[in-house]
Amino acid sequence: MDTFEPSAIAARIAELRREHRALDERIDQLAANPVDELEAKRLKRRKLQIKDCIARLESMLIPDQPA
Repeated sequence: MDTFEPSAIAARIAELRREHRALDERIDQLAANPVDELEAKRLKRRKLQIKDCIARLESMLIPDQPA
């Protein structure tokens, strides 16, 4: 992310949360029909990456505390 604008960060977080929900739904669909375990593992790994990215971005929105 090139800019550290709070509005840009918030927009990216919202986008990642939508992708996270979509992955969650797809993983649930695959769990109901466990044909492709490799795809489910890839989706779960991507979901964790998104969660980590959201956490990093959210921490960027928290102002630094003076010492």
